[in-house]
Amino acid sequence: MKLLIRNLARTTTEAELQKMFETYGRIQSCSLVLDKETGSSKGFGFVEIPMLGEAKAAMKALNGRELDGNKIRVKKAEEKVTNEETEELVSQDKAVPIKSKNTNTSSKSVWEKRTKK
Repeated sequence: MKLLIRNLARTTTEAELQKMFETYGRIQSCSLVLDKETGSSKGFGFVEIPMLGEAKAAMKALNGRELDGNKIRVKKAEEKVTNEETEELVSQDKAVPIKSKNTNTSSKSVWEKRTKK
């Protein structure tokens, strides 16, 4: 299971993050998301734990835990949908645009997966 870890201190390292999570099981991957221009952390990252029970235990135990002065948030990462996948869903009439609460006209389109009734 891939976990999203948010509200990380910009000084937190991948090694620190991995050490915190490996208490709960084998880590398949651990990565911080870095700013392309500066190379510094954006304050979130991903940890992948292949065993579902271990991942759930880590998520439950570490959500709200303090790390480097920040209270981190841990949840299951959602699958990222690519533009090609969105276009395919639209062409099959399985996705439709929905209104975004964000009134900023420069924001990206928001899509909703259609469910069969």
